[in-house]
Amino acid sequence: MEQTNKELPLEYQTHQDRMTILAFWIFLGAEIALFSTLFATYLVLEHRTAGMFSAKQLFEAPKVMMMTFLLLTSSFTCGVAIWYMRRNNAKQLIGWMLVTLLLGAGFLYMEIAEFTHYVHEGATIQTSAFLSSFFVLTGTHGAHVTLGICWALSILYQVMKNGITTTTARKVFIIGLYWHFLDVVWIFLFTLVYVKGMVG
Repeated sequence: MEQTNKELPLEYQTHQDRMTILAFWIFLGAEIALFSTLFATYLVLEHRTAGMFSAKQLFEAPKVMMMTFLLLTSSFTCGVAIWYMRRNNAKQLIGWMLVTLLLGAGFLYMEIAEFTHYVHEGATIQTSAFLSSFFVLTGTHGAHVTLGICWALSILYQVMKNGITTTTARKVFIIGLYWHFLDVVWIFLFTLVYVKGMVG
């Protein structure tokens, strides 16, 4: 059986868990490269509207602010869940993670409603280079949020089944890193896409 270091947080106590977390940080580096490419593409194409829908015409501040509130609040509740995990409180961990996922689901609902509204107005992915880059960038982020919700639910099932162990703690910590990463990406989306588009 692998030796544990009780002085470290639960998710870092075994060598295997520390290496897995390091590997996930490397994976996030690849994700940063992906989103950086999508952001660069969007910023090059944002004014190529084919004389039709522009960001200023499409984006609505109240909806964008609500989406931002939901996702950033979910980052806070995710942090609370990790706090309870490190205190070996599985019930609170599960509860706060479920709140996190509900907030994430609310964000997704609003994003899908936003896309549906744009398409109904005739602003589709084929309308212009601006809309193509917008839908790909925001859609990729939305797909990551969807994956995060499904992934987190599978981890919560393992916590309910096995309790908080070094292995489940490491998995919860990693999904927490992933969720915070998605929130950071959204901050850039909010700033460089929505705010820039509405004031530009």
